[in-house]
Amino acid sequence: MKHYSTSPIEMIASLLRHRGLLRMMVRREVAGRYRGSFLGMVWSLFNPLIMLAVYTFVFSVVFAARWGGHDGSTMEFGLILFAGLMVFNIFSECFGRAPSLVLDNVNYVKKVVFPLEILPVVVLGAALFHLIVSLVVWLVAHGVLIGAPPVTALWFPVILFPLCLFIMGLCWVVASLGVYLRDVSQIVGILTTVMLFMSAIFYPVSALPETYHTIIRLNPLVLPIEMVRDAIYFGHAPGLRVLGLYTLGTGAAAWFGFAWFQLTRRGFADAL
Repeated sequence: MKHYSTSPIEMIASLLRHRGLLRMMVRREVAGRYRGSFLGMVWSLFNPLIMLAVYTFVFSVVFAARWGGHDGSTMEFGLILFAGLMVFNIFSECFGRAPSLVLDNVNYVKKVVFPLEILPVVVLGAALFHLIVSLVVWLVAHGVLIGAPPVTALWFPVILFPLCLFIMGLCWVVASLGVYLRDVSQIVGILTTVMLFMSAIFYPVSALPETYHTIIRLNPLVLPIEMVRDAIYFGHAPGLRVLGLYTLGTGAAAWFGFAWFQLTRRGFADAL
């Protein structure tokens, strides 16, 4: 039986070694989503625009919500809201696809030379493409309504990096479990909905009673959502110590997920 390395060095080396294949599969993943549709790639622009309009209307008009003492306009509330949604969407897109990643690529499982470990990274790459489109929409809206975004918006990719590590680790684990436990996709659907409302997207953590602050901050999405919102809208740079610790934690999560995937992939062919 073939041995698959579980070392963190192999995790990085595998992605570098197959970077050409990764680029090709990410392009195919993005193009395949809109293949055959009339508007094609234009949908990648319409989707964030529609989401921005709907969530802004529902929460700031229907529910008359305001952002924790920030008495801004409806569109300003929409920008704050959408900043958090951009971060959550990259998580939900990858997490939602993870259970079926191996199941949808059974032909690759039979090929000993194919690097199955890159499949979650392919989905992450496609999600990052849609994130960039959403960010462009957000920046244009901010420029029209308020003006140039604060210079701290340059922290955006730095804040996003540890989140991507966490997503990769989680997707490696869930993709593996999806091979052996077909109920995983149902559980993931429920958890995604729960995470949407428990990630401080529609409200600031400060709006909750203090007794809940520690609990909600256990959610690994809350910190990057708050940091992104602070950096691109409120003009606050992230705390380097907190960001560093978060990066170390998510790096460990990525390695654990990779090691889990490498250990369990030996039985994929038998399970399928």
